[in-house]
Amino acid sequence: MTQPPPPIQPGPVQHGRTPLPSAESWLEGVPTPAQRRLDRYAVAAFATSLPGLVPLAAVLGLFGIRRIRKSGARGRGLAVGALVICGCWLIAFGVAAALNLYGERRAGIGRTTGISQVEVQQCFDADLEVATLRQVKIADCAVPHTGEGYAKVRATLTGLSADQRTSAATQQCATAFQSFVGKAYEQSELDIYYVVLEDRAVADGNVLCMVGKPGEQLTGSMRNSQR
Repeated sequence: MTQPPPPIQPGPVQHGRTPLPSAESWLEGVPTPAQRRLDRYAVAAFATSLPGLVPLAAVLGLFGIRRIRKSGARGRGLAVGALVICGCWLIAFGVAAALNLYGERRAGIGRTTGISQVEVQQCFDADLEVATLRQVKIADCAVPHTGEGYAKVRATLTGLSADQRTSAATQQCATAFQSFVGKAYEQSELDIYYVVLEDRAVADGNVLCMVGKPGEQLTGSMRNSQR
């Protein structure tokens, strides 16, 4: 019967060889992720992206990512997050601009139209001192403009003389003026203008009333302006 070989015994330690250091000692002096400094450009990029400072945040974010690649510092997530937020801001700005343009188009802002086509609460630009005003340019009430349509009133003008027509139309517009501006026409600094749409009185009004002040521009609607 064959006997098993004897166990191998460790040989003698060779003198003069330096033993390898423990694995833990190899990491001494190398900064761990928790010990690496946070890149200040990445932090600044994230902070400036939140309030919508897109150009500044984008530059800081890109510069921060470049620095982090070279230095190994922390903060790449902040820098990337800042760029993402900048992208969201750009999308929001684009949507807002598109909606504003759409709203202006719906309101007809910038369109030239006949004076009789002005709507109530619609502002316009025109020379109010001309003898016969035929066309106006629809304007945004929030910016300086020359006039605003404020009411359509009913006035029976059939068979009246020119002076009687003027008196009847002015009287109806003056009544609506006080309700709109908040001050009696006789006490106001503003002037009344009107356009007769048709002679017979109709339910939705046959006289378009407008307010303005020759030589000056208005800002904002004159509703409840007390002017």
